[in-house]
Amino acid sequence: MSDRYLEVSYRNGKAFAAYLFLPRRPDDRSARTERFSEILVIDYADDGRAIGIEIVHPQAVKVEEINRALAHVDQSPLREEDFAPLRAA
Repeated sequence: MSDRYLEVSYRNGKAFAAYLFLPRRPDDRSARTERFSEILVIDYADDGRAIGIEIVHPQAVKVEEINRALAHVDQSPLREEDFAPLRAA
């Protein structure tokens, strides 16, 4: 998968988790995690590439915090329209 995308999970009509998938190879699996903040956890493949960002509290996260995490792993910032599913949650 060459594009990143945001997936939001709901329970009883409320967002309870979200995951920002980063570009990855089909066989990539999380080999290591790093807590970036109280709200964000970064997943890394076994070769050290960031492959995703778990958003533990989707209602509390701000786009600026996600963009700080993306900069930390050398990824381009999230566009406002990419963040829209979390605003709706």
